[in-house]
Amino acid sequence: MHKFTFIIAGLFFLNTSSPAVSNSSLENDRKISVESARIATFELNMNNTYNGAHLQDSGLDYEIFRKALIGYYNLKRTSPVTIKKSVLSIIDFNKASSENRLWIIDIKSKKLLYNTLVAHGKNSGENYARKFSNVPQSEMSSLGFYATNQTYIGKHGLSLKLTGLDKGFNHNAFQRAIVIHGANYVSKSFVNQHGRLGRSQGCPALPVAQSSDIINTIKNNSCLFIVGPEPKYNSSFLKLEPALATFALEMEKAQENI
Repeated sequence: MHKFTFIIAGLFFLNTSSPAVSNSSLENDRKISVESARIATFELNMNNTYNGAHLQDSGLDYEIFRKALIGYYNLKRTSPVTIKKSVLSIIDFNKASSENRLWIIDIKSKKLLYNTLVAHGKNSGENYARKFSNVPQSEMSSLGFYATNQTYIGKHGLSLKLTGLDKGFNHNAFQRAIVIHGANYVSKSFVNQHGRLGRSQGCPALPVAQSSDIINTIKNNSCLFIVGPEPKYNSSFLKLEPALATFALEMEKAQENI
């Protein structure tokens, strides 16, 4: 179980009559204590979700989950794309294609809904995805944050359009027709026969038996985060401060509804 030690100062001795302490210093100390409490509450809630959904047992790295959750909260207030669902999807391309490397988590209920296989683009690598691209016709996977869109019926059956939100890393996803769909080369039997999954033209392809249920769960404005071994990746959605503000606002609304 992931462990944290939280130390939150709860008692302050304020002597406003003392000339040694200015009002500005007291106000600054108050702001620091409030900010520390916000961060501690956010981290505690995140840890509870991680443990409650048994994400460590399923193999999801905590730091990857942390980044995904920060992005999730940032995207809940971002225009023109605003995440509306409490479902967060994470793909970890640091893992082999033969492993379950897609997680779909209900953040509100703290439950792991799906943990399954997902394919990467054929030019990203064999069993492991090592290279990533935002370029059309590259047939590589793209990293970063996405918003799910509407579904359609294509050559792979029910499919889900994606909007890439990280400029320079995945913003061409819609133009490249990067979608979520089922594929018969994504299965344990394929892995047993070939030692790895088959590969797509850049799409995160799913097992056929699960694809429709997964697509219907995450369609229409949910957050997808794809991570992989690319040290140059960065995102404006990984800023902690705006994520804390969104989280605090949600907590306030939840208290009002009690």
